[in-house]
Amino acid sequence: MMRKYLLVAISLIAFAVQAQKANKPNVVLIYADDLGRGMLGVYGQKIIKTPNIDKLATQGVQFERAYGAMYCAPARASLLTGMHDCHGSNQLDIVKAGIYKDLDHGLTFDEIKSKINAVAVPAKKDELFLAQVAQNAGYKTGQFGKLEWGFATTPERLERHGWDEHFGYYDHLRCHGFYPPFLFENGEKVAIPGNTYIDCAKTTEFDSPENYKKRWDMTGKAVYSENIIMEKLLSFIERNNPKKTEQPFFLYFPSQLPHGPTATPEVHKDFKNNPNLTELEKEYASMVKMLDEDVGRIYKKLEELGILDNTIIVFTGDNGHEIYYPEVGRTSKGRKNVKGEVYDNVHTRYNSVVTGDVFDGNDGMSGKKRDSWEGGTRVPMFWYWENQIKGGRVSNQIVSNYDFLNTLAEVVGEKQAKEKDGVSYAKAVFGGKIIKRDPIVFSSVTGPAMVTQEGWKIRYVTKKDVFQLYYLPNDYEELNDLALLEPKRLEKLKKQLFKECDNDWKNGFGPRTIRVK
Repeated sequence: MMRKYLLVAISLIAFAVQAQKANKPNVVLIYADDLGRGMLGVYGQKIIKTPNIDKLATQGVQFERAYGAMYCAPARASLLTGMHDCHGSNQLDIVKAGIYKDLDHGLTFDEIKSKINAVAVPAKKDELFLAQVAQNAGYKTGQFGKLEWGFATTPERLERHGWDEHFGYYDHLRCHGFYPPFLFENGEKVAIPGNTYIDCAKTTEFDSPENYKKRWDMTGKAVYSENIIMEKLLSFIERNNPKKTEQPFFLYFPSQLPHGPTATPEVHKDFKNNPNLTELEKEYASMVKMLDEDVGRIYKKLEELGILDNTIIVFTGDNGHEIYYPEVGRTSKGRKNVKGEVYDNVHTRYNSVVTGDVFDGNDGMSGKKRDSWEGGTRVPMFWYWENQIKGGRVSNQIVSNYDFLNTLAEVVGEKQAKEKDGVSYAKAVFGGKIIKRDPIVFSSVTGPAMVTQEGWKIRYVTKKDVFQLYYLPNDYEELNDLALLEPKRLEKLKKQLFKECDNDWKNGFGPRTIRVK
């Protein structure tokens, strides 16, 4: 009799544990690539309609002061580790891209993995990564799309970072093409019939009659990468429906879109006959439109399965805007304005007016990708949870991508990882409370920068030994340098920033890139 009661008690405990797991919300993190805030309707974009992404913002909470990093690799490293990218530690070092182009053309998969693992710094034994937070809370984890860290990775590294399932690219250079002859699924190479280009049919960023013809010659371009990645992603959601598995899931979708060079399987009908856009602009707009429609597909799948009401959707991006549709005399790219004058990144800088950006992709801010101006690192961020997160709110809480790890921990019921730079902002998501926190720190191509909760920003242009100070609440475009007017404040922030850089200004240029030998 005692044995019978014991078995019943054990069964009840097991059932309670499963019920507790099933009641935890699923979490979907959508991570756009090079998507400037200004490309979204919620920020005033007029040419491109983005109703699905806008819905997450208007019916959820919109974080107006959200920061990524200067470009994709450090942004992803910060996201997954919960650490900012100005440390001297080699843990955030990036393996140079390109080696996977040699797969089956001189190197085997095992040889490539050995070469990467020989130079990549292994994770510390006690290092905690983003997906592991979810795993520890009983979640099934999945990653679909662009490689999750660095410029070249291996399945062993993905597994160490906590991904139960993964599908997509292992090499950043190949991500710049959208017709891969192969991708990887859980450590296995998956051939994609009909795609024949070793470089995944990467195009050039500049247009010409010859380049236009090359882009639209679809020979050897049977499958667009975003489409097959979405198929795998939606299948993951179906297979891991908590109503059947009694286990919540954490899904990370680092899309390639709308990172260039521009390539799309078709020009969207919204832009096809727009006389005010160049061909490249039409194609780039179509990539943004596809991203929005894929957000809608994810939303619809959750709705169809009856799990939308217990799923948190977070939409954000890695860094600021980039120009992938330049045209001589119309839209400039790089470090020059339309007239060919070079920005000094102190007194002159990128903005939509001097560059001729028809989309105003950086939302009127100074700077773009790789800059320490706001337009280089400030990103869209929206949290949506039907009937659980009060919609229609714009939060003034300052947050960074490296805060997501501890925020996820609080959401799924795990302890805070106090060794991390990032802090949880869950109370701002659910309660609207502004939490006090340390400044946000990030690297750039010109040196480090830091933004305080109050809105003071210091940026250091290292090679010119110039410190600049801005008060962002009154200076959205960063036009009024207050360094000479606020010497005491500048000195205090300078010391703090130097400390965050582990007392070495060189760390303000971000993670190092290591060559594969």
